[in-house]
Amino acid sequence: MMILYVDANYLSPYAMSAHVALREKGLTFEVRLLDLQKSEHKTPAYGEISNTQRIPAIVDNEFNLSESSAISEYIDDCYSGPRVYPADLYCRARARELQAWLRSDLAALREERSTEMVFLERSPPPLSASSQAAANKLFHAAAQLLKPGQTFLFEDWCIADTDLALMINRLVLAGDPVPEHLVEYAELQWQRPSVQEWVNMPRHIT
Repeated sequence: MMILYVDANYLSPYAMSAHVALREKGLTFEVRLLDLQKSEHKTPAYGEISNTQRIPAIVDNEFNLSESSAISEYIDDCYSGPRVYPADLYCRARARELQAWLRSDLAALREERSTEMVFLERSPPPLSASSQAAANKLFHAAAQLLKPGQTFLFEDWCIADTDLALMINRLVLAGDPVPEHLVEYAELQWQRPSVQEWVNMPRHIT
């Protein structure tokens, strides 16, 4: 049985990405929760599981791995079943490029439109100038890959669709203006059963 470690309140976008990837791959796994507010991810025991002491992480038999995109790539390489990444080499590279960018850029947007806005329906203040610039950068990048009416980034669903939809929904669910075709795309991705399972996880934050 594979074990997936995630945050106890199911707020991490990276834990969500790994959880969705495992579900879409059709793998059986056990979820174990870590309370980040109690620094359970910094314990020596978890340090034996995750070299980075971050979530998510998996234990697959004797193999441990952290970082969500690494987990998604690993299960796609290691297990048969529905693909998590595109079969085409160039599309697969583009999906990984998008994932890397979403994780390393747009810091102001991620800070002002945290996943608490997505999963706890908080009402945030207006975007700052730096966050609006990041949002515009997001819209530009998405427009290079998505045309109006396009269902997926590539021919079929891949994990980068979930990651991009989550980033767009940071704005949509906060009530910020977003190009209509990106709203439609994000709403469509949000209805996948694997995504809805995560969206509907129990959260106990006041």
